[in-house]
Amino acid sequence: MAIRTSGSITFADWRETPAGPDGTYPRLSRASVVNHYAGGIEAAGTVCEYAIAYTTEKTGTCTGMELLAGRLDGREGNFVIEQRATFAEDGSVRATFTVVPGSGTGELAGLRGEGEFSYQPGQSPFPYSFDYLLD
Repeated sequence: MAIRTSGSITFADWRETPAGPDGTYPRLSRASVVNHYAGGIEAAGTVCEYAIAYTTEKTGTCTGMELLAGRLDGREGNFVIEQRATFAEDGSVRATFTVVPGSGTGELAGLRGEGEFSYQPGQSPFPYSFDYLLD
């Protein structure tokens, strides 16, 4: 049976670079992001890379990979999550994430799981939940 844990995420840095013509839609962009996780996942200074597809100035979708190094419910190790998110006109974001198979190290070897988070403009930190299994 999966274990559920939760906590919060705080953005520490967001650097975005357009990957196509600026000001036209749809358009693509890349973002390098640093996050801090607290709660069940404790990981400061994560490494995250997003590919973003803007459908309008404020709406679109993105996919990303994030390396989390730290602890999961007290177990130490690293793992990678794959994220998929949508963002709306009001600035809200809804995302799901899945552990990349085979990416768990240390006490997190064999980690599998899925989670989600949502962000509302001005919300810092914002909540996440994560359901996981350890082999």
